Amino acid sequence: MDADQLALVPGRSNSDAVAPRRDTYGPAPAEVVSEPGRSDSNVMYERLTITNGRSGVSGCGRDAYQIALLRRIAAERLKHCGLQALQDDALLIVTELLTNALLHSGTTEIHLKLSVARGFLHITVIDGVPADIALVPTGEEAESGRGLILVAALAQDHGGAFGISNGGATAWCTLALGPEERS
Repeated sequence: MDADQLALVPGRSNSDAVAPRRDTYGPAPAEVVSEPGRSDSNVMYERLTITNGRSGVSGCGRDAYQIALLRRIAAERLKHCGLQALQDDALLIVTELLTNALLHSGTTEIHLKLSVARGFLHITVIDGVPADIALVPTGEEAESGRGLILVAALAQDHGGAFGISNGGATAWCTLALGPEERS
């Protein structure tokens, strides 16, 4: 089975399913501790309130706008913290994880946290809704369903990892910092 033929189907198990990694080259985001002598920090922490059509505005459109806004804020925060080398891939990951939480969780609140610790950029999205997440085959004609495969591949390309924790309520990703970002 090729990675480009897998998709996320919440709540569905499949004998061909591949579980997202639950281990990492660094600690899971909830377990992050600072290295001695390094000033590790939160790059950003934002909360997105899902509208679900409240206030007469199309929920999907307004929520999509909020995700785009968080992406722009994340771009500026990454730039401000000297993480430009990771910016493009980190922003793609942020967008995929936020959109996945928006479309599949049914939650009313999503949290995005970017932090630097132990030589990694940690990207964490918490929707607070446990789900049985599996990566399962998709057809070649499918128009969606490959986002988490992309996230996992980008994390691996950057010497990091992708995983799910808290029963599927948290999706996280780590990207190794290059030598220039570590200083």
